[in-house]
Amino acid sequence: MSFVTLEQKGPVGIITMNRPEALNALNDQVLKDLAEILDQVEANDEILVAIVTGAGRSFVAGADIGQMSGFSAVEGKHFGAYGNSVFLKLENLTKPTIAAVNGFALGGGCELSMACDIRLASEKAKFGQPEVGLGITPGFGGTQRLPRIVGVSNAMELILTAKVIKAEEAQAMGVVSHVYPAEELMDKALELANAIAANAQVAVRQSKAAIRRGMQTDMTTGAAFEAEAFGLCFATEDQKDAMQAFVKKEKLASFKNR
Repeated sequence: MSFVTLEQKGPVGIITMNRPEALNALNDQVLKDLAEILDQVEANDEILVAIVTGAGRSFVAGADIGQMSGFSAVEGKHFGAYGNSVFLKLENLTKPTIAAVNGFALGGGCELSMACDIRLASEKAKFGQPEVGLGITPGFGGTQRLPRIVGVSNAMELILTAKVIKAEEAQAMGVVSHVYPAEELMDKALELANAIAANAQVAVRQSKAAIRRGMQTDMTTGAAFEAEAFGLCFATEDQKDAMQAFVKKEKLASFKNR
């Protein structure tokens, strides 16, 4: 049995963390299953956008403390490196990803959401990096992604106090873009995913890549990445079709994604 499932709804792949009896806590097997599902999403040309969510009342409550409690320093480093490699695979997926955070997103769960491109939350969602209260640091990218998303001061406060915040505060801080009633969350995530899927996918993926690459470098280098992506799009049929339709004041029915 896989602890991570994949369901396809049209051009959208829904990735569900499916270990509800443990609040979807991340252990070696869950991370392995997630990595395999991400490979499936990447290889499936019919999936244009992926949504990541959790089964039950939790998104992901964190890494599996029961597994980690007996780790040596070497084992801890290995586990952190493996978790980071899986989350980097998620972050570097060529297709856009949306976290639909339905409940607890603590520790590794908060880190999982931050590896996605866009984050939406239920009113019931809670976020935090409580690791220092357990005698460890965030281990799956929290010390790196959180300050990039909310700024150094906010990240320092959240990580060093180990406090847990509600969805509204997470939105105010910039952790999530939107907060919805629980019963509307997946519909809103699907609506957003389908809006992305309706656009020219070469341009969508090049835009994502330029943003991701640019966030890791200086403005001059990032502008060069953008110029490369911009130029590449002019070699696509979608660019020619869309611009010709615009000039003719016509509406393009759909993109060929090539």
